Amino acid sequence: MAFTGTFEHNLDAKNRLTIPSKFRTALSGGVYLTRGVEKCISLYPSETYEEMAQAALAGINPLSTQGRELRRVLYASALETELDSAGRVMLGPKFLEHAGIGREVVITGVGECLELWDRSAWEAYDTDLAARAPDLTESLGHPA
Repeated sequence: MAFTGTFEHNLDAKNRLTIPSKFRTALSGGVYLTRGVEKCISLYPSETYEEMAQAALAGINPLSTQGRELRRVLYASALETELDSAGRVMLGPKFLEHAGIGREVVITGVGECLELWDRSAWEAYDTDLAARAPDLTESLGHPA
């Protein structure tokens, strides 16, 4: 399943985020929360994250500096968890701090995972991305 679309939600008082119902079946086997490269939180189905991490580490010497650092990037900040019976996921303080998320959250589908953004940060990023999209697609060899 490709995760697509953009949804606006609010955290509840216990920092739980309700995941859109159309994604819950795909996430029923558990999820990984990770710090996004940008100021967001990535939410992967467990199997997808495990496969992605293994593929990223394939062929890299685990004793090399880069191998050790990549393992830390992939595993030290990742949290394996699951959706509760109401389709919510708990977001811990370190994840919220990394993403600068207050109460208003945007959930964006980015193919293999969902990204969780602070609403105002997403709006600024999305505006910038839309302006850069023609140049981005052209630089990748796709016509605008």
